[in-house]
Amino acid sequence: MNNGRPQVIEHTLDNGLRVLLAPLHAAPLVSVWCWYHVGSKDEGPGTTGASHWVEHMNFKGTEGISREDLKVWIERAGGMWNGYTWIDQTTYFETLAADGLDLALQIESERMTGCLYDPEEFESERTVIISELQGNENNPGYVLGGEVAAAAFRAHPYGWPTLGWLSDLETMERDDLYRHYRNYYLPNNATLVVAGDIDPTEALRRIEHYFGAIESGERPRGVRTREPEQEGERRVVVERPGTTRYLDVAFHAPAFGDEDFVQLLVADAVLSGGKGINLWAGGFGRNARTTSPLYQALVEPELVAGVSSALLPTEQPYLYGISATVRDGVAESAVEEALFTAIDALAQAKPSGHALRKAKNQLLAQLAFDDEGVTRIAHQLGYFSTIADWKRLAAVPDEIEAVTAEQVRDVVGRRLSARRRTIGWFRPQALP
Repeated sequence: MNNGRPQVIEHTLDNGLRVLLAPLHAAPLVSVWCWYHVGSKDEGPGTTGASHWVEHMNFKGTEGISREDLKVWIERAGGMWNGYTWIDQTTYFETLAADGLDLALQIESERMTGCLYDPEEFESERTVIISELQGNENNPGYVLGGEVAAAAFRAHPYGWPTLGWLSDLETMERDDLYRHYRNYYLPNNATLVVAGDIDPTEALRRIEHYFGAIESGERPRGVRTREPEQEGERRVVVERPGTTRYLDVAFHAPAFGDEDFVQLLVADAVLSGGKGINLWAGGFGRNARTTSPLYQALVEPELVAGVSSALLPTEQPYLYGISATVRDGVAESAVEEALFTAIDALAQAKPSGHALRKAKNQLLAQLAFDDEGVTRIAHQLGYFSTIADWKRLAAVPDEIEAVTAEQVRDVVGRRLSARRRTIGWFRPQALP
């Protein structure tokens, strides 16, 4: 263990598969995650939503494992499994008793090469995917967030929805999806993480057995588009049937690998309260703490019912977002004025030593919570390997401690300025 973190053993197979092993013997469990460096940013017009759809199809059976066996094997072993897709990555995992390691490795090696994409299953899943999209479109927060992201990004595919555009989901063909699968599901485009009660030498031997013979391929070129600098405030309004107004504000934010990222993470902790950076553990945004400036500026005077913020670790520059649920009868201008006054105050005057120490303590505690249990630890190792390097994650606590009050003031002034923000309002309309 190093500073409370497990020792990580890194190895690369001859076919390019990156392997991270984290021995943890507190409980007889093992968590296996297989990460692919492909997400919604790697799609194009006509195929938006393909990465997410591929994820769904890869639970439908393989050449060596039937759909029915895939459903019951992990549950029969007393474990859990799942997967998800986001803008930079797609991943699958199994957490189960340590003696089930071979089962998890077999499933993931089959998933890498042998998924079937039966035409009938493909059409059936089209209905499921479209229903998921339409269900989310009944959520005002989802709709508003999508419109704000689309307005904030004029060129970069981070502005496209992970679920895809409806027209693409309606017209995509089975071969389009299968081609996306074969282009990206390569051992040299993947990271396999095994954390838990393992012997590293034996675990690596079993990984070689299941994955070593899989052929590598030509790794797709990454996204090269750079979002042009935003040169002024942008605004969007969504008007749909509903009962509540919502505010979404997004600022262009640094990538995880950028020097500014940890500084902005600390600044957010000063403004809103410290949060973790484990997306699997609910890191997509959390409510402001009651003692934070945002809570005191917006919730205490009863301008909004709740306010949250999120800075998400990504491979390329993404967004820092603030969302609020606005109370009935409150003027939109009053909410904006209170919000931007709180932000501007931190851009003009550095935080007190007490405020900075509190923010750092909250962040460090949340980072520790992010690493509770083999599933979360394995997630973090794989997730950060897809966007930067897992070694940078281990350095984050020291980077947090090194952030100064002057750097907090500076990063807020540069990153959260009016010219870099996109403001979105959801205005409910009465039903006809």
